[in-house]
Amino acid sequence: MRRGNVALLGGGLAVALLVVLVLAPNASSSPDGLEHVAEEQGFADSAEGSRFDLLPDYTIPGVDNEAASTVLAGTVGVLVVAAITLLAARILRARAARPR
Repeated sequence: MRRGNVALLGGGLAVALLVVLVLAPNASSSPDGLEHVAEEQGFADSAEGSRFDLLPDYTIPGVDNEAASTVLAGTVGVLVVAAITLLAARILRARAARPR
């Protein structure tokens, strides 16, 4: 990876993690738009739960401090998305480099 790309990636990760650190603990506990409409229309109780909850309600199970749990869950999300993005870029670069 070129030096400029590493700096861009590092800067992007730093900004994303800063946003998680500063904004996540202040996130509203009110329902999001979809949840709000479901409650207003009276079908929220008919929703099925997800088959798996890796980060239920954007928290880490077992972490008692709600703000810290939300920051940790956001950090995990940022790192997972970064890893998937890097993997996809590497695969696409390898495919582009193959002779046709």
